[in-house]
Amino acid sequence: MAEETKSQNGNRKFNPAQPWRIEDSLDLYNVRAWGKGYFGVDAGGHVVVRPDTSPQHEINLYEVVEGLKARDLTTPVVVRFSDILAHRLRRMHDSFAQAITENDYKNRYAAVFPIKVNQQRLVVEEVYRYGKEFGFGLEVGSKPELLAVMAMTENAPERLIVCNGFKDDSYIEAVTLATKLGRTIIPVVENFEELGLILKHAKAYGVRPRIGVRVKLNSEGSGRWSASAGEKSKFGLFITEILELFNVLKSHDMLDCLQLVHCHPGSQLQDIRRVKEAINELAHVYAELKLMGAGLQYIDVGGGLGVDYDGSGTNFSSSMNYTLTEYANDVVYRVASVCNARDIPHPMIVSESGRAVAAYHSVLIFDVLGSSALDKFQVTGDPALDYTGSEELPQPVLDLFDAYRTVSERRLVECYHDALTAREQVLQMFNLGLLSLEFRGLAERLYWATCAKIRDQCRKLDRLPEELEDLESILSDTYFCNFSVFQSLPDSWAIEQLFPIMPIHRLDERPTRTGVLADITCDSDGKIDHFVSLRDVKRTLELHELKPDQRYYLAVFLVGAYQETLGDLHNLFGDTHVVHVRLHDEGGWWIEEIVKGDTANKVLEYMEYDVAELYPALARDCERAIRDGRMTIAESQALKRFYERELDGYAYLEPAGS
Repeated sequence: MAEETKSQNGNRKFNPAQPWRIEDSLDLYNVRAWGKGYFGVDAGGHVVVRPDTSPQHEINLYEVVEGLKARDLTTPVVVRFSDILAHRLRRMHDSFAQAITENDYKNRYAAVFPIKVNQQRLVVEEVYRYGKEFGFGLEVGSKPELLAVMAMTENAPERLIVCNGFKDDSYIEAVTLATKLGRTIIPVVENFEELGLILKHAKAYGVRPRIGVRVKLNSEGSGRWSASAGEKSKFGLFITEILELFNVLKSHDMLDCLQLVHCHPGSQLQDIRRVKEAINELAHVYAELKLMGAGLQYIDVGGGLGVDYDGSGTNFSSSMNYTLTEYANDVVYRVASVCNARDIPHPMIVSESGRAVAAYHSVLIFDVLGSSALDKFQVTGDPALDYTGSEELPQPVLDLFDAYRTVSERRLVECYHDALTAREQVLQMFNLGLLSLEFRGLAERLYWATCAKIRDQCRKLDRLPEELEDLESILSDTYFCNFSVFQSLPDSWAIEQLFPIMPIHRLDERPTRTGVLADITCDSDGKIDHFVSLRDVKRTLELHELKPDQRYYLAVFLVGAYQETLGDLHNLFGDTHVVHVRLHDEGGWWIEEIVKGDTANKVLEYMEYDVAELYPALARDCERAIRDGRMTIAESQALKRFYERELDGYAYLEPAGS
């Protein structure tokens, strides 16, 4: 492995005299830490996907992209690995099964997948199919979600459907009708008025419903969504309201119908202590209601099971300081302890851990269109060579020449301050009309060349002066990437969620550039300038020099939760292509499903443009151009063919000739 040192701020520094190896790329991008065995790098420098975490079953991500290109599917594209979904569900089951055995728990566990995490039909169907052997179910949070799930769950009366979210009369009626169909469906009362609707429809249709109640916990969550739990949380009933609900059901001789208690401890819980506190409180509520005579059978611990996006394993908003095994053990142990102390039967444990199930299985891949660099400006430092004009050089420009020439290890901070001062003076003189555009351009080249020279000297230092700590970030490149942050990574923009990002090829080469990523939207927020690191957050990403004859592909990992659902149509960049890739039984991989991305006419229709009128309007304009002699008939026909072809084309940028 290349000899490694660490700079003052904790970032890795690799010895340029040593050859670059695959191990160095694995360390640089922290693949082992956040990849959890699902991702690696092969001997050819390509990212590989291991759907069951086994090195014997690898899918070369670069080969997948090349295979898609041969099928006329260009990037950006979301690649879903269905086998990872299956593996995540099995891991969930096995972790709880082990905890149940170790704690002598007298009931079972079932996950219900919240389809709001990824509502794409193919994903939900795969989760439901793979969860069949474990008896896993689904969770819905709205009426449209319920209508979809009612149709998807035929011939599976034993599999649980949990209904969360605010509910109106028709929502409750749909739940009641699903009960008559034989579904094991439980509406969770989020506010007290919903109980009256449940009672009304139960009477009208002659059913004894299963009813759940969400408890407004005193325990608060942690991290970015800490406010979603606790007494000021959006959902749930106070204990006083739960007691009132209990009395209403008792008066209707329906205490046996109260079968589930639920809590929402938060989302992406980073601190295991918050999990323990929430489960302990919920278990005591369960025990008290059970002893009072409620027919409780289920305890739903909600979601919150985190994903270690940065791989640090810490109490950080993009990480988690616990494992799936520890989570399962804590949940089972605490429920068992409370029930054993009260001498009541153990309930069936239900969780809604959608993020932990879906995040790993999707990868967003996009190509780089070009780059912009601030250290590209070259000067010699000799005024006679760098300036060919006849006018006398202004003093600030002479000062910039002097700062460039005198850069040395002992004068780094001094030269940087001199260059900053001289540059400010140049800009002031230009804005007062005292300096020509030519001199401003010369000053610009000198300033950035000086900064680059100082940066290069800083890379040799073990201890970086505080004034120069941001210089590497200031001089970083901008890589222009063919995707939309707002469509494909909305959490990166909206809440600064960190996602692992790295090249999918050339990982046997040393990355020589650092940069931030800009998308193709006309929006200054359309960029990514924070990246995962084992220590803090990196402001730049290590990248390779672009080659004119080779496309450069980057990938964003762990995007299977929420990103496809939350994405918007900013600049009319719609859904990307999506492909479902599976392991082949005899080795290799195959494409199970292709969902083509949005075309230009489709996204225009989303915004209520009448696409049927667009082409005729252009055709009329072409005829007027022919009439007025501005266009030939052949040119008009070519324009109309081009316009029609582009309306049917991919909404993203495509290589020439594709």
